[in-house]
Order: sequence, then structure tokens, then C-alpha cells
Amino acid sequence: MLIYVQITWKFYSDSMSKDENIIIELQQIRELLTPKLAPPPPPPKGIVNEFKDFISKYKVMGMAVAFILGLYLGTLVKALVDDLIMPIISLAIPGVEWELLVMGPFRVGHFLGALLTFIVVAFVIFILVKLTKRWGIE
Repeated sequence: MLIYVQITWKFYSDSMSKDENIIIELQQIRELLTPKLAPPPPPPKGIVNEFKDFISKYKVMGMAVAFILGLYLGTLVKALVDDLIMPIISLAIPGVEWELLVMGPFRVGHFLGALLTFIVVAFVIFILVKLTKRWGIE
């Protein structure tokens, strides 16, 4: 990198003190050493680069991950409440009829299915996030 420095010598009148001359010279040196702001980078060209810029700029991946995981977590919690917790509450409340099946009123299979679905979706989202980070999308 080539740095260009311009040195100028100025002679000031005798009416200025030596300290004033030093202050003026130091101000000129400060102006020369102050870094200039770099121009902003040009906008990306091409549809793929624009799409990557859009996803990075608006944090689309973070919002998508939060939305999808929230949706499936809500399904998992609903299955937990409907299939495992509510049957226990219905046993404790008098006057509610319940039937004894092989597993009782509990729907363990339905809850396990919801749990497995949540785990698979979370793993797929994990893989997608790793891929997008590798591509440079945050």
C-alpha cells in the first residue's frame, strides 16, 4: 500500500508566537493523518447475490427458524397436555367418565409421534442453518 504524504513549510509572520505556529502545524498534521472513510461497497450484482444479501440483511433465517420451531413446539406441548396430562386431571375430577383401555385413557403413541416429528424437524433445521452459515448467510 502506497501512502502519499505532502509536507508543506509555511513561514508565519513574526506577530505569531512560536506556540501558535506549533499548534497550526500540529493541526495540519492531524488533518493529514485522519483516515478518510471508505466508500460503501457496491450493491451485489446477480439474483443469487441479491437473494443472499436479502436473507442476511433482514435476518430471514433466524425468523424462519424461530417460527418453524415455535410451531412444532406448540404441537408437541398440545400433544403432551391432551394425551398425558388431561387424562390424569380427568381421573381426579368426579363425574367425568373415562374408559379403561389397555393403556388407559393415555395416548402415549400420539405423543411419541409428535415428539419424533419435533426432533426430525429440529434436526433438518439444524442442517439448513449449518449450510447457510457455510455459504456465508447469517
